[in-house]
Amino acid sequence: MNAVSQPVRVAILISGGGSNMAALIDRATVPGAAFEVVLVLSNDPEAGGLAVAKAKGVTAVAVDHRPFGKDRAAHEAALQTELEAKDVQVVALAGYMRVLTPWLVGRWEGRMLNIHPSLLPKYPGLDTHARALAAGDAEAGCTIHLVTEGVDEGPILAQRAVPIVPGDTAATLAQRVLQAEHALYPQALSDFCQSLV
Repeated sequence: MNAVSQPVRVAILISGGGSNMAALIDRATVPGAAFEVVLVLSNDPEAGGLAVAKAKGVTAVAVDHRPFGKDRAAHEAALQTELEAKDVQVVALAGYMRVLTPWLVGRWEGRMLNIHPSLLPKYPGLDTHARALAAGDAEAGCTIHLVTEGVDEGPILAQRAVPIVPGDTAATLAQRVLQAEHALYPQALSDFCQSLV
């Protein structure tokens, strides 16, 4: 990989523990990395990933969605303000558990990535591992895609398959898929940012 003169400025949006976020932050510390993580944003002030990000030296901000009630547009406007303040160039969703409005998706069209725990287009939405097991699939996996207005419908950037083994439960399969996510997302985001410079 060629070192980039100016790493792409990335923000990560999380709602929980942030294990994928941590993998992205770690990748950004590699010499010559194509991106730097300049901001972690969460809709939940209790999200464990906020403390993880701060411990890794990354600015972490919570914009609690609850005071906004059902006004998703106002909440997203507050998120956008934080993103603009950090001159963010690319947004990576990593376990962000809110469906975004067309307004925010449109602002970041072609520059917002998401990770999903299935081999899209199979199993968009929730309960992906249980659905793969119920269907008798031979493999599950994860997908990195660009975010569009449709849920989990954007152009696919990268995928990694994970074999389903006898005796798998949704929990055991989820754990192995998560390990694949931690390898795939940093590489896919790096490749994507490399393509921008």
